[in-house]
Amino acid sequence: MIEVYNETNSDAYIKDIENILKLGLKHMNIKDSYISVVIVDKDKIHEINKTYRNVDKVTDVISFAFEDNGGITPDGLRILGEIYLCMDKAKEQAIEYGHSNKREICYLVTHGLLHLLGYDHEKEENKKKMRTKEEKILELYDANR
Repeated sequence: MIEVYNETNSDAYIKDIENILKLGLKHMNIKDSYISVVIVDKDKIHEINKTYRNVDKVTDVISFAFEDNGGITPDGLRILGEIYLCMDKAKEQAIEYGHSNKREICYLVTHGLLHLLGYDHEKEENKKKMRTKEEKILELYDANR
């Protein structure tokens, strides 16, 4: 199950967010799972980043993985976690990187999903693995550069 909450007045690309997550979950062979996505503005993501990561700046996406805390319900549903997406930042980056809003939003949500599944980009080797998965999911969804 995927739930998307738009806390902004921005066009949120909700269908694309839902669809890329469904495709990403299928590609990663994840069944019976729950993810929530919350679309926020710069002020909110700045507050979240400062409060939970002790980083005093605006960012594009933040993931909170729940499985680290035993996120499986008695009926077997995997509660993967929450993804917070800053739509303003996503749209700025789309311009900066020279691609569509859809592509940037799909990339960020896919990036967030992989974090929920335990991927990280702290080491170069892990970054390559994560980037390969991201690009494959984006390709399958036709959200390439």
